Amino acid sequence: MRKKVYVAYTGGTIGMKRTADGFVPAAGYLASLMGNVPELKSDLLPEYDIGEYEPLLDSSNMTPDDWLKIANDISDRHKAYDGFVVLHGTDTMAYTASALPFMLQGLQKPVVITGAQIPLCQVRNDARENLITALLIAANFKIPEVCLCFGDKLLRGNRATKVDADSLDAFESPNFPPLGTVGIEIKINCDLILTSPKTRQTIEVTALKRSRVAGLRLFPGISVDIIKNFLQPPIQGLILETYGSGNAPEDRELIETLKTANDDGVIIVNCTQCMKGTVNMEGYATGTSLAKAGVISGFDMTPEAALAKLSFLLNQKLSVAKIKKMMQTDLRGELTRP
Repeated sequence: MRKKVYVAYTGGTIGMKRTADGFVPAAGYLASLMGNVPELKSDLLPEYDIGEYEPLLDSSNMTPDDWLKIANDISDRHKAYDGFVVLHGTDTMAYTASALPFMLQGLQKPVVITGAQIPLCQVRNDARENLITALLIAANFKIPEVCLCFGDKLLRGNRATKVDADSLDAFESPNFPPLGTVGIEIKINCDLILTSPKTRQTIEVTALKRSRVAGLRLFPGISVDIIKNFLQPPIQGLILETYGSGNAPEDRELIETLKTANDDGVIIVNCTQCMKGTVNMEGYATGTSLAKAGVISGFDMTPEAALAKLSFLLNQKLSVAKIKKMMQTDLRGELTRP
């Protein structure tokens, strides 16, 4: 019996149609294109059902409400399908791939997020291969986690980030090896796959309500007034993207501003601006001062993962101390402590 996969089509370049004004999403267009791809009718591929979202979204317009719709779609169909593919625009794909692992507690089947840099309607495109590969992985491999499949790699969702606006190999996982590689064969690194929960039979979906969490990237000469404005109520958390291994200017007013916010219950997480590496606030005085102000390390989390994780924890009605501890604990494979 052929496996069965549910395809949640949220929008994005993969299914866009060429018009006089450029490429635009069009209802029903992707399904009609897929119906004309001979390979998708092969017995080697799973059967699939497409759930097309209304409206179809440019991923720049994606919100936590849309993440919730995706999560609920997967939860409602978890028993009926062998795996799931989410078709998504690339601009915010890494944010969705980072959020869903925290929203889907008890996941036991693959959720493979993919998209394209060139629409399926074009003669030369990456959409066809990404789509076929995602369907094969979702149907045939025991990977009970959210993944991002793009080009020749299968990445853990909450480790992925977009690194190239133009290349067909647009995503990387700088601080964690790929879960799989796609070449002549699809090879899965089974030792890296998260284990599925054996006691849980259903998925619990946690909404990431429009949280009061922000991200701020430091730059030379940044005004403390800007940081003060970021930290005004009702903010609850800040992902602070710092230099190198987690350093910031030794500015007394800046440190006092961060300490005051921390004392007021704002959770400030230190993530490096570097594409690769981890935060170590004990290495330099400029990092130690942040730790003394109450800023906590995000270690090697991507800013996308840190933002999603903090939003998730703030929705759990936990104490600030508990949230800080859990932010520095690996919950869904999103971080590695030194």
